[in-house]
Amino acid sequence: MAQVAVVGGGWGGLSAALALKEAGADFLLLEASPRLGGKVRTLRQGGFLVEGGPDASVHYKREVLELAQAFGLEPIGTLPQRPSAYILRKGRAHPIPEGLFQVVPGDLRAVAKTPLLSLPGKLRALLDLLLPRGAKEDEALKEFVERRLGPEVYRALVAPLAGGIYGGEPDALSMKAAFPQLLELERRHRSLLLGALRARRGRGSREGGGLFFSFPEGLGSLTQRMAEALGERVLPATPVLGLEPLRGRFRLHTPKGALEAEAVVLATPAPQAAGLLRPFLPEATALLNGLPHAPAATVSLAFPEELPLEGHGLLVAAGEGYRVRGFTWTHKKWPHRAPEGFSLVRAYLSGEAARLGEAELARVALEDLRRFLGREVRPSHAFAFRFPEGMPSYRVGHLERVERLEMALLKAPGVFLAGNYLEGVGLPEVVRSGRRAAERALAYLALAQPS
Repeated sequence: MAQVAVVGGGWGGLSAALALKEAGADFLLLEASPRLGGKVRTLRQGGFLVEGGPDASVHYKREVLELAQAFGLEPIGTLPQRPSAYILRKGRAHPIPEGLFQVVPGDLRAVAKTPLLSLPGKLRALLDLLLPRGAKEDEALKEFVERRLGPEVYRALVAPLAGGIYGGEPDALSMKAAFPQLLELERRHRSLLLGALRARRGRGSREGGGLFFSFPEGLGSLTQRMAEALGERVLPATPVLGLEPLRGRFRLHTPKGALEAEAVVLATPAPQAAGLLRPFLPEATALLNGLPHAPAATVSLAFPEELPLEGHGLLVAAGEGYRVRGFTWTHKKWPHRAPEGFSLVRAYLSGEAARLGEAELARVALEDLRRFLGREVRPSHAFAFRFPEGMPSYRVGHLERVERLEMALLKAPGVFLAGNYLEGVGLPEVVRSGRRAAERALAYLALAQPS
C-alpha cells in the first residue's frame, strides 16, 4: 500500500509525484499510456524536432523554469522576428501589432499603425482611455473587449489570439478564469490600454524572443528528466479502471491487479476523473462532466525547401474559410528544429475539424497551407497528433464551479485533483496544480495520522 497514488503521468501528475518525493512520502504514479508527458509530445525523426502538443512556456511564470533549473536544463528563447507573427483577415496577412500584453494591445503607436484595424476601429479603441471601469465581477471575453476596445479589435485581433490559446470559440471565455490579469488591469488602472502598456514592461517581447521558451531537445526533455527522477515509482501502461473508497483509504483497480493508497491525486483530463469518481461522488462527477472541452489536433509538415514565410506563424481570423486555426513556422520560431534548407510548418486545428483521422488532418492542413501560399507544395514528412479531450473552455462562472467541485470532493476525504481544467491551461498552471494537489494530500495524511 502506498501513502499516495497519483493517477495520470502528464506534467500535472509528474509534478505532484515530484513534490511527494521531495516530502519523503511513499507514492506510486500510474499512467495508462506507455509514454509519459500527457499533451507534451516531442518527436525527433528524420532530422526534425516536432512538438505534437504545446511547444513553449512563458518566461514570466516561474514554475516550469524552476523545474528545468532543478534538472539542469537550459531554456532557449524563440528566434527574434519582426513582426513576430501575422493574422489572416479579409484574405490578407497583417502583422500582429508589437507590444501585446496577453491578447490586448500594450503599445498605442502600434495600434495607430496596424492595418488590422480601420480608422474608426482605432478611434473606438482609444475611447478606452476615457471609459469608466466595469461593474461586473466576471464577464465573457467578447463582452469585455468590445466594451473596452470595441468590436473591431475583438474580431480582428483578440479573437484569433485567444482562439490560439484556448481553441474552440473564445467568445464566451470567462475573464475571471481565463484572463484575470486583464480584469485586474481595468480595476487598477481604469484604462485597459494604459494598464497593458505598464504591465508588459519587463516581460520580454515576442519580437525579441524573450517571451516564450523551450529546450534544445524540446519540452519532452523535461518530461524525461522528471520521469528519471521518479524512477521505479512510475508505472506506465497501467490504466486505473476503477477507484473504490474503503475505510480511510482507497483501492485502485488496474489490469495488473488492485493496489491501495491512503490518498489519491487524480491528474487525468476531467472526463477520465469523472469516470473514476462516478460510483461514489455523483455531484463531483456532474461538475467535471459539465466542463466544456474542444477537441484539438496538430499537424507538422516538413518540406525539402525554404518556403517564403515571415515571422513565427499565422493566425486565421473567423470567416476566412480555413479549417486550420493557425500555423507556426517552426523552423523560423526555434533554432535547429529542421535540417538546413528545409521548412517545418505546424498547423493547429480545433472543434469538429480536429475529430478527423490523421491522414485527413494532414490533407486539410496541406490544403490550407497551399491556399495561403498560393502555390503547390509537397511535404517530405507529415506528423499528426490528435487530442480528443482537447482544451477546456473556461466559461463565465468557471472558478465558482471549481469551488463547488472542491466542496463536493469533501464527501470523499483523500481525493485531490490536478489538471488544466482547474485554474489555467498553460504548462506553468498545470505544474502548479500538481504541486498544490500533492501539498493537499500531504496535509490530509498529516491530519489523518493518529495522535
